[in-house]
Amino acid sequence: MLAIGGDHAAFSFKEEIKEYLDEKGIAYKDFGCHSPESTHYPIYGEKVARAVASGEYDRGILICGTGVGISLAANKVKGIRAVVCTDCYTAALSKRHNNTNILALGARVVGIDLAKMIIDTWLEAEFEGGRHQKRVDMIMAIEEKNS
Repeated sequence: MLAIGGDHAAFSFKEEIKEYLDEKGIAYKDFGCHSPESTHYPIYGEKVARAVASGEYDRGILICGTGVGISLAANKVKGIRAVVCTDCYTAALSKRHNNTNILALGARVVGIDLAKMIIDTWLEAEFEGGRHQKRVDMIMAIEEKNS
């Protein structure tokens, strides 16, 4: 199951993504925000990241104006590997090589149709393990050292 969240800049974009997930039969929980009223993206980045890191949710999708701020907040949570994607190639390789568990999108950067393709690509991609596992382990070791 997916955890999804975003700030006010991404509210209507997130609503369109939720409709798309509904059409595809993909289960999710919306962690907010729940209106276009001004709010702060770190709140939702952390909420979704904690839900994913706890194992309660398999993966997450975060959305803010650029995807950058909300992904930075999410990446502060131990166990999270959030990636901002603006293209399908990056989305696929982020999962295949880095085993990303949160996809971040910029509502002001990518159009809704491209966002849907990026989401599909990311959700369908599988971690390849092998030589990539060692690198993911190295990333996680850095996190461990600094926590």
